[in-house]
Amino acid sequence: MPVTTTPSSSCPVRLDLNPTGVPVRADPLDTLHAMAERADPRPFSVSGAPGTAGPVMVVGGAEDKMRDKLIASRFATFAGGGDAHVVVIATASSLGDQAIEVYRDLFTGLGVGTIEGLRPDERQQADDPAAATTLAAATGVFLTGGNQSRLTQVVAGTRLGDAIANAHDRGAVLAGTSAGASAMASHMVAYGKPGTTPKNRMVHLSAGLGILDGMVIDQHFEQRGRIGRLLALVAQSPSLLGVGIDEDTCAIVFADRTLQVIGKGAVTIVDGRHVKTDAYRGKGYEPLMVSGAILHSLPSDTWFDLRRRELLAGPDGRIEREASE
Repeated sequence: MPVTTTPSSSCPVRLDLNPTGVPVRADPLDTLHAMAERADPRPFSVSGAPGTAGPVMVVGGAEDKMRDKLIASRFATFAGGGDAHVVVIATASSLGDQAIEVYRDLFTGLGVGTIEGLRPDERQQADDPAAATTLAAATGVFLTGGNQSRLTQVVAGTRLGDAIANAHDRGAVLAGTSAGASAMASHMVAYGKPGTTPKNRMVHLSAGLGILDGMVIDQHFEQRGRIGRLLALVAQSPSLLGVGIDEDTCAIVFADRTLQVIGKGAVTIVDGRHVKTDAYRGKGYEPLMVSGAILHSLPSDTWFDLRRRELLAGPDGRIEREASE
């Protein structure tokens, strides 16, 4: 198994014709914004109680590596900057160690203190105790893009997969771009077709790494026209929250299940709690009827409550309040 080490000094709208307002929480955002700006990546536990779990950054792919490097910079800050110990896992990539070197150069330029790389190609390598040991001191773990099915088929359920979850639980920031983002969820897009109309057999699910529960994540969302397959997924599995992330855009999920959007594009969230659909009758590749799903399009600096499935604040930071207040 190659291992290299280099120490270095919304507006929600309904999809049917019955638009409704979106319930929003009136709690002040001061603590949320303070949390996002802190270098310490461990403000809350997974359950939302005071604890140690770190944030999870899911990136839509093609994140900027040359100019402002906003997303990579936020990851480096969460990981601890000069004191950070980052492990890059490139199993999904077909580029081999070259993928590790790209992120080594990126994070070194951002002042990250220690960077290591892992690229197990087989489950036996991912289950090697040495792989888990590499993550023992990690303050940040970054999953590259590539093929998400390859990533989960090699890593999920191995010592390395457990070590990723354990790193998150003790406070490390986890990040995944493109395939690495999709793999973070409990349910993962294995493969599918583009298009704006949801269709039967348009997309197929498999198990992800399970870091983010109750959602399915798609990436390169706007650029590759994937709204149809996200609608199809939510129609077929209404309990899952569909999350589509544009390129050079990141959804940061904190342990209290609040989500902040940063980057150049938007995050699309599809909530199917009240959906009406004929997906269970689907035949061949016929279009599906999907009505009553709620669509949220969230640009940079928008905050969203994943538990309550409602907007917290828009890009200008203003707290939105219900009309009754």
